[in-house]
Amino acid sequence: MKVWEKNAEFVNGNIKPLLYKIAGDLLINNLRRRKVAMHYKATLVTEELSESPHELMHYKELLKNYENALENLPEKQRAVFLMSRMDGLKYHEIADNIGVSVKAIEKRMKNALEYLRKSVGNK
Repeated sequence: MKVWEKNAEFVNGNIKPLLYKIAGDLLINNLRRRKVAMHYKATLVTEELSESPHELMHYKELLKNYENALENLPEKQRAVFLMSRMDGLKYHEIADNIGVSVKAIEKRMKNALEYLRKSVGNK
């Protein structure tokens, strides 16, 4: 494509220098893009490491509360919740796996989310 765009520049001349020029330009552009991407990733890592001990402690406490609430969730609701959130299944797929209606799955999911929200929020 680049050769076609540059067609006017070399009409009946030697194409080899033009190909080297195009390849060099593409290489430089690729390196520049990689440099920007690496800089962006480095800033993300720096931001992640700059969490305060208070934020880290709050996160661990929240995670512990979530895990406890998940353990205390009724079995049917927990199964639906985990299939949806962890396995990424859609409601109709969960209904087919369990052998119940989609409406039953919706209700179980609603109840599970309400229970988790209350349990994690109160602690």
